[in-house]
Amino acid sequence: MRMPFHLLPGRRAEAVRVPDRKAATMVSALAINGEARWSGSSYAALAREGFMKNPVAHRAVRLIAEAAGAMPWQLFENDGLVSEHPLLSLLKRPNGRMCGADFFEAMFGQLLLSGNAYVEPILLDGALREMHLLRPDRVRVIEGRDGWPEAYEYRTGTHVARFAAESEGLTLLHMRLFHPLDDHSGSSPLAAAQMALDLHNAASVWNKALLDNSARPSGALVYQPKDGGNLTEEQYERLKQELEEGYTGPVRAGRPLLLEGGLDWKAMGLTPRDMDFTEARNGAARDIALAIGVPPMMLGIPGDNTYSNYQEANRAFYRLTVLPLIARTAASLTTWLSPIYGEGLRLEPDLDQVPALSSERDALWSRIGAADFLSDEEKREAVGY
Repeated sequence: MRMPFHLLPGRRAEAVRVPDRKAATMVSALAINGEARWSGSSYAALAREGFMKNPVAHRAVRLIAEAAGAMPWQLFENDGLVSEHPLLSLLKRPNGRMCGADFFEAMFGQLLLSGNAYVEPILLDGALREMHLLRPDRVRVIEGRDGWPEAYEYRTGTHVARFAAESEGLTLLHMRLFHPLDDHSGSSPLAAAQMALDLHNAASVWNKALLDNSARPSGALVYQPKDGGNLTEEQYERLKQELEEGYTGPVRAGRPLLLEGGLDWKAMGLTPRDMDFTEARNGAARDIALAIGVPPMMLGIPGDNTYSNYQEANRAFYRLTVLPLIARTAASLTTWLSPIYGEGLRLEPDLDQVPALSSERDALWSRIGAADFLSDEEKREAVGY
């Protein structure tokens, strides 16, 4: 059996000496940068700055990937439910390193972070034996002369594998989310929240820096001697060193500032309360959650009461986010696997096994059970049996 190919913000602030133009010397720790800096929107940047560093994006992506990855599958053949089939066994154990939940969780995670997911089939004697995921940032779409995909190139290190875009048999499966400006690749939902993501991360960095600087706003030491002279270079360096070593850091919070003759402390800039970083951070968190498709209430973000309770928000999460993602995945897998298993097979999620939808299922059964004008066979068909 052929082995799958893939197995082979900102500077630190420093004290600045300001030239004396009005018989005063100011040692300021305030640095101003008027241009915003944004992180990249590549798969690596979104994975690093979003999933790996931002708690809101991390939890939102995991909620969707884990919920969708744990969805049980049903297999129908010519509209009849099949309980045993090689495809069901393959979905439970796609390869030797992953169970079904691990495989689909990783696949949905890649879809959310890059907008693309690639599945490599492993065939032996015409039978599909394994499925493996290829990292999206290592795959390149090769266009033909007509502009349509001709092949997919997967590169890791110095090794390169090429997969035909179209073949009579089974080839690489490419699933992608809608992208309005790219004909061949999908758009990441997290990329739409890039500004909110950077704002949320920057607010966290600000809070950490504020704590490291004794939770005090920036300020300036003003030197106003009676004789109108300036600090010497030696005096300036000594003062700078004393400020950095004696009055910064959380363990030195509240330490009184000892000033010599002619020195005066002047507070500068807005306080954290005036700048309202907490509300800005919560607003950015809501934007991240909404872009990915998770109700903010499920992430514990304050200020969002769209749903009356957590159960309602969880049900909306499944109906509006998880189930559409599962439905398109089932359709893609069914079409992709038809050359191997035939046109009569159809994959569908088993919604009866989803606890979040139990209230809807109970209400449906109650309505159908009370319908005296339906036969038992018609009732079973109405509830999906």
